[in-house]
Amino acid sequence: MKEKLLVLDFGSQYAHLIVKRLRRLGYYTEIAAPSISMNQANEAKGIIFSGGPATLTGDFFPHFNKDLLNIKTPILGLCFGHQLLAKMNNAQIGNTNPGEFGLASIQKENNSPLFDKVQFPSQVWMSHQDAVESLPDGYECIASTKDCPYAGIQNLEQKRFGLQFHVEVSDTIAGNTILDNFAQFCRMEKNWDNNTMSSEIIEKIKKEAKDKQVLLFLSGGVDSTVTFALLNKALGQEKVLGLHIDNAFMRKNESAVIEERYKKAGFENFIVEDASDSFLKAVEKITDPQLKRKAVGEHYLKVRDEVTKKLSLDEESWLLAQGTLYPDIIESGESKNAHIIKTHHNRVEGIQALIAKKLIIEPLKDLYKDEVRIIGRQIGLSDELIDRHPFPGPGLSINVLCTTGVLSSEEEREKQKAERKLSELDFQTFKKAENIKNLEFTTRVLPVKSVGVQGDQRTYRFPAVLDISSKTFNWKDIEKISSFITNLNPDVNRTIICLWENEGCVLQEGYCTKEALDQLREVDAIVLEELKKADWYKKIFQHLSIHTSYARDEGRCSIVLRPVVSEDVMSARFAHLDFAILEKISTRIKALDFVDALFYDATNKPPATFAWE
Repeated sequence: MKEKLLVLDFGSQYAHLIVKRLRRLGYYTEIAAPSISMNQANEAKGIIFSGGPATLTGDFFPHFNKDLLNIKTPILGLCFGHQLLAKMNNAQIGNTNPGEFGLASIQKENNSPLFDKVQFPSQVWMSHQDAVESLPDGYECIASTKDCPYAGIQNLEQKRFGLQFHVEVSDTIAGNTILDNFAQFCRMEKNWDNNTMSSEIIEKIKKEAKDKQVLLFLSGGVDSTVTFALLNKALGQEKVLGLHIDNAFMRKNESAVIEERYKKAGFENFIVEDASDSFLKAVEKITDPQLKRKAVGEHYLKVRDEVTKKLSLDEESWLLAQGTLYPDIIESGESKNAHIIKTHHNRVEGIQALIAKKLIIEPLKDLYKDEVRIIGRQIGLSDELIDRHPFPGPGLSINVLCTTGVLSSEEEREKQKAERKLSELDFQTFKKAENIKNLEFTTRVLPVKSVGVQGDQRTYRFPAVLDISSKTFNWKDIEKISSFITNLNPDVNRTIICLWENEGCVLQEGYCTKEALDQLREVDAIVLEELKKADWYKKIFQHLSIHTSYARDEGRCSIVLRPVVSEDVMSARFAHLDFAILEKISTRIKALDFVDALFYDATNKPPATFAWE
């Protein structure tokens, strides 16, 4: 039997990321439910308790096998898992109100096998509302931060470790070292090679498809492109059909570019269907972001049915394929203990029904974006196909924020509460403590809500706006201020910078129409063009231009720029663009006759998601 480590998934946004990190380090790792049997648990060389959205101070508690606490196998608890180990050993767990989200610095309090070759102080990534408030019986403290006195604990006799921070996130600088140290503590031998991923996936496709043909939703993004290439390698082009749907939500001239690139890559087994009019009708006047995503996802299935009927395809002989990645699944709340952050188009009710009937094939569903790119290169896809910025199925529809133009009475109260708490923050003391100089600003709240993720739970809140007196500033100072705001004001989930704004802007009525999408396409084309000119396109993971109806009049808009840097989608930092590039982008957008304001999203994930919907 193959040696392995086990990650018990308590519903964390990052549970599979732990698996991925350990596999990257060469250790075969599987994920399992917290209710795993003792026989299964005893097969592992080490066990990791993941984070999760549950709270040990509340009523909800995920089911888990408490006998695991008596196992002789080493256990590492992360975030919620850290709190669980502490709680089960008589420690106090409390709500930190409002919590820690983003970067923090840990200090070593005692030596630990986990900290071999780790330099202190060390940058880590936090995302928690609750915290350990007293030392558990038999444990010693091994690490702390200024806001978290028990950021690390251990009981060497019982082979137990707990860390409040997320070692699996790339912004925890020594994360891989700590995980490698834990694997070595477990006496785990290296037994996994990422170079075997593509061949294993191809064999799995053959097994799942059997004698059936496969129809693939082909967006043109790296996920569906790699899926398409793998299906062709596994089954042959004659058994695979790619369906690219022009859904009205593509970037400027995107469908034509995609068609050209696929033909250049030697793909002949795909068709393009123009369904733009029907997709626009499907999202007409929908303001709720969840309902909009679901409408787009369900309409894909309707178009698929229309195409299969038009081509006279025998539905009994065909499977539907998707380029679904694990983040799509976890953010849609499909993991047993996970909370819904946003419903992805490939996880709507109609798709779930097909999954239940085993009529869906998803070769990449256990992988992350960087792993998909590795596979793409392994099977010989070109850089222009592999390095394209992520562009999910709903496309620009989720970047057009829709509103009736009037906040409800409840939203007005939420906005006033956010404004009041923002005004109560002591920025001067914080700036002095963090040695932030030459940064003067005022704050306000933009009357536009967006989706966020804090402590593995979905939020839907207003953003804080910084009106800065100078055109240039230190991005690191902005990052500190942004985290200060979102950590201490739970009623906002983003911090954005106002680059410029025309007088008289208020919330207008606005929906996902062809006119709004055309405006967004023009802006998005400008940003991407300037990023490519300045060799910044490959430096960032993804750029999103966000269209809001905060403007002087109906039919006009304000724009939020959202370039992010990420390795794995589950966490990200906002891009620190060169000011020369930002100035060029700003000037060109200001010349457009329909834009009344330009903002820059300076929020990491968490607490914000990439997109605003």
